[in-house]
Amino acid sequence: MIRPAEFARRRRQLMRMADEDAILILPSAPQRVRSNDTHYPYRQDSDFWYLSGFPEPEGVLVLVPGRRHGESLLFCRERDPEREAWDGPRAGPEGAVDAYGFDDAFPIADLDEILPGLLEGRTRVYYHFGRDTEFDLKLIGWVNRVRAQIRHGAQPPHEFLELGHLLHELRLFKSPAELKLMRRSAAIAAEAQVAAMRATRAGGFEYEVEAALQYTYRRHNAVAAYEPIVGAGDNACVLHYRANDARLAAGDLLLCDAGAEVAGYASDITRTWPVDGVYSKEQRALYEVVLAAQAAAMAMARPGRSWIAGHEAAVEVIAEGLLALGLLKGSLKTALATGSYKRFYMHKTGHWIGLDVHDVGDYKVAGEFRELEPGMVFTIEPGIYIPRGSKGVPAKWQGIGIRIEDDVVVTKDAPEVLTAAVPRDVDAIEQLLADRPLR
Repeated sequence: MIRPAEFARRRRQLMRMADEDAILILPSAPQRVRSNDTHYPYRQDSDFWYLSGFPEPEGVLVLVPGRRHGESLLFCRERDPEREAWDGPRAGPEGAVDAYGFDDAFPIADLDEILPGLLEGRTRVYYHFGRDTEFDLKLIGWVNRVRAQIRHGAQPPHEFLELGHLLHELRLFKSPAELKLMRRSAAIAAEAQVAAMRATRAGGFEYEVEAALQYTYRRHNAVAAYEPIVGAGDNACVLHYRANDARLAAGDLLLCDAGAEVAGYASDITRTWPVDGVYSKEQRALYEVVLAAQAAAMAMARPGRSWIAGHEAAVEVIAEGLLALGLLKGSLKTALATGSYKRFYMHKTGHWIGLDVHDVGDYKVAGEFRELEPGMVFTIEPGIYIPRGSKGVPAKWQGIGIRIEDDVVVTKDAPEVLTAAVPRDVDAIEQLLADRPLR
């Protein structure tokens, strides 16, 4: 787990970046109604969690650099024995200071009274405008209350800046404690993928495979980082397929894109395997192209390499492979220049990962793709998708969707593959499937 001292260090670092004439304001995630009297499971806002580790709703974090009576403030719910009997214990303002390391804490009901005074004298406000319209209006109201006192000497803020511009650059680089959690998340997700392979049977259903994933997550006190994608046959060609209710047929491939979340930190793994345990000639040929593309992208995961270099390497391998198999026509140069490969490979080769599955952080700096640096973590996930009914494509290739995805940490040397425990090679996957217990 992340210790309170690390959360405090993050807050101090962010305040140093903002400078002493600023104020930084961040509300917690709201509770969301699922239907009538039921709610979705509560998940804290990732930015709020990164700076506080505070798990409750109805909170507002306020950072006031250089404030004499405490820079790091939390507004939160008070203790309420009646409500706690229904919903569980609350930290309350006292617990926020004692257990979470804030300089001071106040009841959330006092926010309207106290925050205008904190805004007064600050020239810049860092905040996520546009995320929460209701809170946007409240903040504008508090600023206007300060403005109304200008004739009495009040000094309202005059500049509003996007909080993510500073905060998301911090989140891009993972600390040792974060990497430890991400290794744990990846290990659980890897175990779940293997369980999903073992649960695959011709005549079964996609949701039975999903159940093996979910069981493994919960058995290790983790949750799914996102809705698992468990798509067999033509469903594997739908990039964000989520129905997970089709029957599994012998001869089809099953694409499983799923990840665990541990203490807020996500993993993200995709493997594609044959329902009946053996890849057909065509499936194997396409799979080997995707695997080679991933290896080419992995070789680019080095400090000093451009972020886009991995994608470009994967695209070249995929285009070359599709040309060799007759699925594209012309030369490699033409395929790359025209983007004809995008018919079968239409997405980028990866994304940042951390507290969010598609984590924050700029991919470009000053208009150029940024260079990779140690501590960055991202996915590498090339794929090929040939839906049934693709015009001009021989029937033997149709209905094949393949993606191979792993989570990678940039180090000073070779990348650390967090999800390497799940087999990738054709022979290793076929051997694992051959060892499945019979039902």
